[in-house]
Amino acid sequence: MKFSILRSKFLEGLKAVQGIVGTKSQLQVLQNVLLEVDNNKLVMTTTDLEISITSICDCTTIESGKTTLPVKLLFNFISKVVEGNVEIAVDENNRATISAGSANFKLSGIEESAFPRLPVKDENFIYKLPQATLKEMLRQTAYAASQDDTRRTLKGVLMSFKDSKLTMVATDGRRLAMVEQEVEFPKDSEIDVILPFKAVQELQKSLTSDEEVTVKIEKSQISFSLGSISIYSKLIDEKYPNYNQVIPKECNEQIHVDRQLLLDALERASVITKDETHSTKLVFESNCLTVNSAASDVGEAKDEVPIKYAGEKIEIMFNPDYIMDPLKAIDDDEVTINLINGHSPAMIKCSIPFLYVIMPLRAN
Repeated sequence: MKFSILRSKFLEGLKAVQGIVGTKSQLQVLQNVLLEVDNNKLVMTTTDLEISITSICDCTTIESGKTTLPVKLLFNFISKVVEGNVEIAVDENNRATISAGSANFKLSGIEESAFPRLPVKDENFIYKLPQATLKEMLRQTAYAASQDDTRRTLKGVLMSFKDSKLTMVATDGRRLAMVEQEVEFPKDSEIDVILPFKAVQELQKSLTSDEEVTVKIEKSQISFSLGSISIYSKLIDEKYPNYNQVIPKECNEQIHVDRQLLLDALERASVITKDETHSTKLVFESNCLTVNSAASDVGEAKDEVPIKYAGEKIEIMFNPDYIMDPLKAIDDDEVTINLINGHSPAMIKCSIPFLYVIMPLRAN
């Protein structure tokens, strides 16, 4: 195999695929990138057996072929050479000679037959939507997914294609984020799938443009095609909990507040809290919200935020991070906080089809 490629194109492709590759894999070939060269195209693929990423870029094919090379070493070398053409020649023993400007580098590879195959594309369910839309929906929900390995079902984001819309939900059992977006697809393409959190992270890094992303689902696999990059992932093969049960049906009080003012006050108050006492008290009174945080051996913080509210006084405690997360994930100037009382779940809503439910903390 032999080809030449512009260093910047090669580096961009390697950067897109090398993020999922670990350094402690029991299979050495999983630390490698599969390189496939033919018809002036270079296809680069990495996998950790749960997620696979493919990137395609233009090259000049001198001799077609396939091999696998250590992706971290290859990326580090290419990132340090001067801009210009890079030439790679691979012999029958999968040993690569890489030339770039005055620099030369040799790498030992592994035969391509040892590299795991990508999933077969049955294309049972196909959906299309703007990349920017999918990225924004993930931004508005993914932070609420569980990070607990023992709660596998919740360590992912629900994607529900039903009723001509895509609904995304994430929850860790203490808070829940949900957003909806209208998407056109046939009635017989309705499906619920759980996207693993690692795939969510890769998507958030790769979704960049206003072009469309094509989502394909078959059996226990999902793929996302976005231009020159494709991401394949196994799905979490479990049933997602009935999230509608935790969404309050009625709330006694509605409070309207400037999103940025509330976020700023919470950030100032959270400075005083500690891990073991990470709580902030919110006191809602007529047209005024008081934000209080205290730690016995550190000090206390108090801030006031103007609100639109004329109801009874309500005191409620939250983990401040859990209130700040949704405020950072939406862009509305004003949000609505729906409350029942000081010990029931609260709900945050805004002008878009988004809602966030959070359980209060109990006072010690």
